[in-house]
Amino acid sequence: MITAQDALLALQAEANAEKAAEMAAYHKAPRPYLGLSVPQIELHVAAWRAELSVEDRVALAGGLWDSDVHEARVAAAKLLTQARMRPDQGAWDLIAAWAQGFDAWALADHATIAGQKRVVADPSRLDQVEGWTTSENLWTRRAALVITLPWAKMNNPKPQDLEIRERVLAWAEAYVPDRDWFIQKVVAWWLRDLSKHDAGRVRDFLYGPGQNLKTFARKEAAQYLTDD
Repeated sequence: MITAQDALLALQAEANAEKAAEMAAYHKAPRPYLGLSVPQIELHVAAWRAELSVEDRVALAGGLWDSDVHEARVAAAKLLTQARMRPDQGAWDLIAAWAQGFDAWALADHATIAGQKRVVADPSRLDQVEGWTTSENLWTRRAALVITLPWAKMNNPKPQDLEIRERVLAWAEAYVPDRDWFIQKVVAWWLRDLSKHDAGRVRDFLYGPGQNLKTFARKEAAQYLTDD
């Protein structure tokens, strides 16, 4: 079995000090950086995934995330990014635990993309995600909308999916008074993606509670709407 220490050593072997410094300046989150690109990380993850059971992947992901090394955390999220995963409760529990400590957008997005697969597989997990919407952690609140983006993008939503859309739009409405740029941005992101599939619902939002979004957020949300 591949241990987290073995995996971390494999990543460290490709470290690039110059790129690591650039990444630290860009991401700003105070943690170690190795300077690896996402494709470099994905090559390692593909090899590890091929050798490990689901349970072992979850264990490896947990160890890599705990290292607090940026690239190791990206690898941890990639290990759990898989549509079909059985059993998947361990993966979900890990992602949900990570969400409470998110501290920057990049790692949060990698982890919530993995989480998207798990909430689509079991929408009852949205009950847990709803608790994130009132977290004191900005990045946790933001993650609640990122993880539910699949429902904004559905071409042929079923009645249950439409109910979930409305549920998430209620969360988005509650976010409108939050003037933080990242919160305004994620509301716009959700609405912009939804506008490709249900322009009317997005117009209703923008001419209702969305009137109080910041100007940039309203503009982004309406990007694909005509005459808006």
